[in-house]
Amino acid sequence: MTNKKTKVLILAYDFPPYVSVGGLRPFNWFRYLKEFGVEPVVITRQWSNTHGNHLDYISKGSSNQSIVEKSEFGTIIKTPYTPNIANRLMLKYGEKKYRFLRKSISAFYEFAQFLWTTGPKAELYKEARSYLKNNKVDVIIATGDPFVLFYYASKLSDELNIPWIADYRDPWSHNQEYSQKKVLKKWNAYFEKKLVSSASHITTVSSFVYSKIDSLIPNKPFSILPNGYDPSIIDLVQKIPQNSKVLTIAFVGTIYNWHPLKSFLRTVNDFILQNKVIYIKFYGINIPNELNLLIESDFPALKSFVIITPKIPNEQLLKKIAEDNVMLLFNYYSYMGTKIFDYLGIRRKMILCYSNDPEANELKSKYYSIDESMANSTQLQADLIKETNSGIIVEDSNHLMDVLQDLFNEFEVTKCIACDSIGVENYSRKIQVELLADLVKNLKY
Repeated sequence: MTNKKTKVLILAYDFPPYVSVGGLRPFNWFRYLKEFGVEPVVITRQWSNTHGNHLDYISKGSSNQSIVEKSEFGTIIKTPYTPNIANRLMLKYGEKKYRFLRKSISAFYEFAQFLWTTGPKAELYKEARSYLKNNKVDVIIATGDPFVLFYYASKLSDELNIPWIADYRDPWSHNQEYSQKKVLKKWNAYFEKKLVSSASHITTVSSFVYSKIDSLIPNKPFSILPNGYDPSIIDLVQKIPQNSKVLTIAFVGTIYNWHPLKSFLRTVNDFILQNKVIYIKFYGINIPNELNLLIESDFPALKSFVIITPKIPNEQLLKKIAEDNVMLLFNYYSYMGTKIFDYLGIRRKMILCYSNDPEANELKSKYYSIDESMANSTQLQADLIKETNSGIIVEDSNHLMDVLQDLFNEFEVTKCIACDSIGVENYSRKIQVELLADLVKNLKY
């Protein structure tokens, strides 16, 4: 490690205290880069976290002025955030009113933000430009999404002759949400190719995501920096004992329409109807109202056995789920997801639903619109679970019933569920940050 520290400016829209798995990646860069000779300056937006759900994403910031926070890890600059008209209408009148108007306004900003520095996110560009007028940095990193940050980084790089890195947490124009929106897909593909071509380097979370990028922007220098768990938080929770009163299974995060939620609940419902007690806990999910309605209409016996909690900061969340006995994953196929690494870190047994279930396969065929033709594996989570001996790969709903019975029997005897995982330390985010630091220190414009 040299005496002179390299300085990096990080554009990160998602960032704590906002509760988002996407914010954990740049947060861990901020947390560990200085240990490896790189001083980070993060430019993000102000987050209020007043709702504990998706409305936090569009809620006004706490100040009309930028807030600067300095610590032993580096500097965080939080820009003001004022919701646009569409978001203000949603916050005031709810999601059911003025839908067409809100969609029209949102569509305008979706296109216009790449032509002009306009819209609520543009404050990050203005703040970065203001900072760079008086402060020298060696590299800019923009982590997406939102991928408009790539536009800002490219613009700053061109204006000030600073190399920049395009960090993809997910695909951009290849994202599944654009598969049915051909105009938007072409628009994004045009700007993705134009902007990322100006980057000095590309980083992303997996070879599969990179294969999508490379199909549009070939032969660009790249590095795979997988996600992982934050070792500092894991150290805080590793001594928390499992609950020993009743068997609990926890799920964290987003439920997608290709997830076999209904099949899982149906199987748990049948299991409970055999007079066996098991609790399912859903933490910070995106569809709490829909889940409650589904249980009331189809599985009323589950009402007393399903617990739904709002979003909470990651450190608090890990302390909560460390008390649970089993972690539930739904299959992401060609994606690894993020929460699997936290599950690894807290060393709780995982169950992955499913590897080959007819109902789940039908949902995948209908809703999972990602082209997997270039994927090295379409069972990435299962591969990791096998590698680390960290859980059970559940084939289908019939197998799930057997797994629930085995877990129930183990808990009845031992009052906990064993997890004999191996090689978990290889998935610490700190290891990935060291690789990023080496890249940043050696990057050329």
